[in-house]
Amino acid sequence: MHRRTERGTVATLADAISAAHAAMLVESRSIARTADRVQPALAEAITLIRASSGRVLVSGLGKSGHIAHKIAATLASTGTPAQFVHAGEALHGDSGAATAADVAILISNSGETAEVCQFAHMLTGWDVPIIAMTRNPDSPLAFFARVVLDISVDGEADPLGLAPTASTASTLAVGDALAIALMTLSGFTPAQFAERHPGGALGHQLLGAAPRQVSSAPRQVTP
Repeated sequence: MHRRTERGTVATLADAISAAHAAMLVESRSIARTADRVQPALAEAITLIRASSGRVLVSGLGKSGHIAHKIAATLASTGTPAQFVHAGEALHGDSGAATAADVAILISNSGETAEVCQFAHMLTGWDVPIIAMTRNPDSPLAFFARVVLDISVDGEADPLGLAPTASTASTLAVGDALAIALMTLSGFTPAQFAERHPGGALGHQLLGAAPRQVSSAPRQVTP
């Protein structure tokens, strides 16, 4: 039962657990729907990334920025060179990381985030192809993109329906899907994964009981 105080109704622990369980169900259903919705454009995005000779630049702002950071890390660790670029910092010099050999994944749920859209405008001027992740195919961000991945959801998972939860879960799932597709096409092996991930429990598992020794001697550089 709910308790009543001078401030109104206070939820119980049981209410909170019920909300938590419901949130996970909302997010799982959102990911399933996104998987179907994004399918037609996924092949285009994969083909565009495979055709580039540079890196995948992944950018966003706010919660989308956190998701972009993780997507870049997953791509890099699974054989697709990638770099996170903060959309705000991109407007203050970090856009210099981009080259015409790269491809960019820009994330904005609304498709209207000013910094992300301005970064998209800059990249377009440098002939960097853009993959947009947005819920709005008619948004300013989508206008700059060669491929639009639809990350729309029916609603967020929190009680207010406001916090980026289902939308960020679905966006991250699309990023993971891209990474998995690319590593499948490249024939990425456990040995290659181990080379990139020698640390921690996963590195220990991949490399065996005796961790690979890394030389502390300075590398000789030819002038």
